[in-house]
Amino acid sequence: MADSLPCPNCGSPLPADALVCPSCHQAIEPAARADPAPRTEGGRGRPARRAAPPAANPFGLELTRRLGRLAQWAEAAQPLGVELPRLPAWAEDAARAAPNPEPWAEVVRGIERIAQKRIVAAFEEWEKGTKSRLGRLEAYAVDSRLERDQIEDALHAARTGDVAQALATFHQVDRVISLKERHLDQAREELERVVALLKDMAALGVDPPQDPAEVADDLETELRAGKLASLKQQIRALRVQAVNRLKAALPRYISEYGDFLLEERAHGIATELEAMELAQGAREFFRGHPEDGLRRLKSLQQRHGVPTVRTGRSARGRGPAG
Repeated sequence: MADSLPCPNCGSPLPADALVCPSCHQAIEPAARADPAPRTEGGRGRPARRAAPPAANPFGLELTRRLGRLAQWAEAAQPLGVELPRLPAWAEDAARAAPNPEPWAEVVRGIERIAQKRIVAAFEEWEKGTKSRLGRLEAYAVDSRLERDQIEDALHAARTGDVAQALATFHQVDRVISLKERHLDQAREELERVVALLKDMAALGVDPPQDPAEVADDLETELRAGKLASLKQQIRALRVQAVNRLKAALPRYISEYGDFLLEERAHGIATELEAMELAQGAREFFRGHPEDGLRRLKSLQQRHGVPTVRTGRSARGRGPAG
């Protein structure tokens, strides 16, 4: 097989269809590719010595690595709400084929500097919002010293150019804080639900196991002290006591309210919607959703009034007899 044609610039072997020399990155003129005559030394017809090919230009691999890193930054920075600059596809192609890659290398360095600056600015805004979130957690005795240190570490890493480490720390901190907030919010929701349950019991004339106002203060103290395990135990115990009392008292209330609606209907008052609401409230309670059931019954009572049990007379707007 005949030898490959040499590059007219550096003497390196050329693929048959090469447009650019892979060694020196110079364009190959069609006439040079078509000339099969080798160069000779001293006109004696001996092939000229080929110059040792220069080291392969590493810019193509370096460009790929750095553009890949920029893409990773852009993806990891999305939760920060920052948009990073990118090198267009046509510019990538031009950079890879450039005989002198240094101008393109400077372009990539410029993009990296802009990206870093935007990420640092986004981190500074994130720091403000996150420290506010930590302040709320600390008001409920949730330890957040480690997260505060990690925020400073992330900012320092971003400012000194270790953007990948900064973004990794950001994701870790945000994930941990979100988890702590979720636990706190769940405890707050459970507290408010059990207090509302006790208040609705009292509104329907059923004595709650404890005074709702006192319960709210006691549970809030536990929550503020960060005693979430103890708080949840107290909430579960209160809920069980409340449901047991309601199971004993609610059938009578529902029966009396049903009689009240029948009496009003006998006087020509339309009560079909109220009867449906009464039935739905009872159904929710006995299906294991006491908060929802009591909420319906309380709403019905507020809209339509309640019977006066002791006298047997109907009276809107009065509470049930004790």
